[in-house]
Amino acid sequence: MAAGVALPLALLVLALVWGGPLLVLLERSFTGHMVMHMGVVAVAAPLLAIALGGGRWDPARRFPRLLGPNLWWPVAASGLEFVTIWGWHMPGPHHAARESSGVMALEQGSFLAVSLLVWLSCLGAGEADRRPRQAAGVVGLLLTSMHMTLLGALIALAPRPLYAHAACLGLTPLEDQSIGGVVMLLVGGGAYLAGGLWLAARLLRDPEAAPPNPAPPGTSPQEPAR
Repeated sequence: MAAGVALPLALLVLALVWGGPLLVLLERSFTGHMVMHMGVVAVAAPLLAIALGGGRWDPARRFPRLLGPNLWWPVAASGLEFVTIWGWHMPGPHHAARESSGVMALEQGSFLAVSLLVWLSCLGAGEADRRPRQAAGVVGLLLTSMHMTLLGALIALAPRPLYAHAACLGLTPLEDQSIGGVVMLLVGGGAYLAGGLWLAARLLRDPEAAPPNPAPPGTSPQEPAR
């Protein structure tokens, strides 16, 4: 996808999830919160990474010594997203974000920042560092998929409501919470898994990955013609 298309799409997604008609329908339910959350981290953030990655605003280009092509930046970014996502879904911080517009803005801003860092660390790359960033990106995206899937499963399978949300669409609070957990599991875990598998397939297809053909046994490489 071209960067010129990805940026307006990302901004449109953010506008819809932060104030679109779907959230009006879902009101303040946990499912509505999770739709907003997944729209930010699993849709808008990768689109923004596509728009910025490899360009002048790619952090790896602006800070090459700190964020160069190595394994640790995507893994560290995944760890930071783990702390942020799981932290905000603890009952205390989660309830605070539902009660205060300022805390809500902080929550959503941190979701966007850490998810964009993950996607940029994995997708953003110039030609010189393409292959190392792709290999490290596979690790970072798959790790993020694992912890996003685990959190979604824990929320979906919880035997009692964990959050003080009003249910939507005639559901009970527990049913609404379970649907929200499934949304996180499928959309969040699925998006990061798909990104990791796409990067892995791209890495395997890259002609630079193929080693040179060895000479047959018992023969020596031919000398170039004079």
